Amino acid sequence: MPDVGTSSASAAGASRAARTRTLHLLAVISPGVLWIVIFLVLPSAYLMTIAFMSNGPYGLPQMPWTLDAFKQLAGYGFLGWSPGNLYTLLRSLWQTVLATGLVIAMAYPMAYYISTAPARLRPLMLLAVVVPSWTNQVIRAIGWMNILSPGSPISDGVAALGLISPQMGLFPSKFAVVVGLVYNFLPFMVLPLYAVFEKLDWGQIDAARDLGAGPLRSFRHAVLPQTLPGLLAGTVLVSIPAFGMYVIPELLGGGKSMMLGNLVARQFAEASNWPLGAAGALIMIVATLGGLVVLRRLGRKLGGDTQVVL
Repeated sequence: MPDVGTSSASAAGASRAARTRTLHLLAVISPGVLWIVIFLVLPSAYLMTIAFMSNGPYGLPQMPWTLDAFKQLAGYGFLGWSPGNLYTLLRSLWQTVLATGLVIAMAYPMAYYISTAPARLRPLMLLAVVVPSWTNQVIRAIGWMNILSPGSPISDGVAALGLISPQMGLFPSKFAVVVGLVYNFLPFMVLPLYAVFEKLDWGQIDAARDLGAGPLRSFRHAVLPQTLPGLLAGTVLVSIPAFGMYVIPELLGGGKSMMLGNLVARQFAEASNWPLGAAGALIMIVATLGGLVVLRRLGRKLGGDTQVVL
């Protein structure tokens, strides 16, 4: 017959050990959780609150609750309706999608080439990809302003082809903004793709070729499912910050290609309309969450049995 006292002592010891592990885990994660709550959750909650408040003197939010900020964001003002803000939102979406697509098109061959290069050269090649991002973003944008300005070799070459007038240059323009976005976020796509290319199962590719698949079908059925986790991770790292980008459209767009991030910043700094700026920031948050849902479903559809975590 088992000793009841011994069993009770063992159960009590196991309970104390479980409580000790729980307290140790809480002690380890509590600083990070506290940091997230103070610097992410609370500011976001405050921002959401401002978006539903009225615009008071000097642009400061005040009661009562209202949807005027969202109406203004949709273009409704005291002079009637204007599509300017909607154009800014659509322009932000379009330039983000275009820049992300170009980044993917450039990053795939780069990541593949680096992963197949000799092992001694791979760190140097990755360093060459990452080093430009060590420079301040403003300095890089100013560099592209000089490269694409009127009278530069690139602008003169494009003008010689008759695509632009000689006095225009490629800066400021929507083209310059897209170039800046692609240049700025290319490393964020190359690195995740390189990580999955290093683990690529070449046996699946050889099997696809042996079965008569061409390059496109081999890529679709053998390469894409294996590289999908890196592709989706890179897409998140590129598209989310690109959608809310401020510096590149401000400098390279020259006021001609304003994105949603510029609109939000101007409401807080220049236009003195905090509720409208908060409403624009809330739209960015909602669009980001919607994009993550779409990417997750796309990953499940394209990945088949591959588990893709976002």
